Amino acid sequence: MSANPGRPRLLRELNDRAAVELLASSGVLTRAQVSEMTGLSKVTANHVLSRLEGRGLVIKVGVQEGGRGPSAALYGLNPSCGYVIAIEVYLDTTSAVLTDITGRVLAETTVSTDVVADPAEAAYTIVEYLTHAAQIDMARVQACVIALPAVIDPVTSNIHFCYDMPAWCGNVIEILRQRLRLPVTIDNDVNLAAIAERAAGAAADVRNFVLVWIGRGPGSAVIVGDQLLRGTAGAAGELGWMPVPGAAVSDGGFDRNRHEVGSAFQALVGWRAVQEMAKRHRIAAEDAAQSVAAAAGSTEGAAFLDELARRIALGSLLSAPFSILSLLCWEVMLVLPEVTN
Repeated sequence: MSANPGRPRLLRELNDRAAVELLASSGVLTRAQVSEMTGLSKVTANHVLSRLEGRGLVIKVGVQEGGRGPSAALYGLNPSCGYVIAIEVYLDTTSAVLTDITGRVLAETTVSTDVVADPAEAAYTIVEYLTHAAQIDMARVQACVIALPAVIDPVTSNIHFCYDMPAWCGNVIEILRQRLRLPVTIDNDVNLAAIAERAAGAAADVRNFVLVWIGRGPGSAVIVGDQLLRGTAGAAGELGWMPVPGAAVSDGGFDRNRHEVGSAFQALVGWRAVQEMAKRHRIAAEDAAQSVAAAAGSTEGAAFLDELARRIALGSLLSAPFSILSLLCWEVMLVLPEVTN
């Protein structure tokens, strides 16, 4: 029987990762608690925490008092061992935030989006500002994730469609990585919203769900068995061109004057359609999201919300993901960006 020299190392890596993920989700813990919650023996848990402490990933943050016997040391993630940046790019504004490994926000910014600017230079300017504001070296950023309202190839990360911001189309990912000299990931904004809801939101206890996003246009994300379904070309969940009664069938074109697909499901629930409907119901607001928020906070907005709900339900019932949904009884979440009930 031949030995497998890589096996002990793999087990150590798995144990280390389990401890790091536990501390990230649970906060500070004693060695005994790490042992109990990971299922590792006390001896193994001690070795794991010692290794992580030696690598600077874990630090002692205090002691747990009040129990029988000596006070137990409390361990937590070392906030300075890594940093991440998230950037959300939309037609009007670009928002970004820098956090440490514990999720504590160290710097954030929101700027107007220049749709013709070079994406790599625009992203570099934001990353440079955030790291300077947080007083950390840019090289210490472990990951930079960029959210876009776009269709992104799930294999190459090439951006197939980004009508609002054509400068982002194509093989932008490699240019960004070269300019920033950081690990960069680009993903669809609704897909990332679904991942966030699964990790720490309304779907934290749900393994199968569909998130419907009503922003500038309609979109959705489908998660089955904790796995995000992207589609062969990354277009899974794109509902804007879906034919629906009451709206013209899309020819695949994009009305740049209206900044939207002027037909299909988009014509019923897109940002301009919602604003026009709000105006007809005499709801005064600057944009679609504020129209929904204003209606939700008043007794006069019921008729507007009923009409909007009917339009959304019409598209939901006709779309393929929701046909499967009705058969399997998955859970559905509806997200209206920037609207808090």
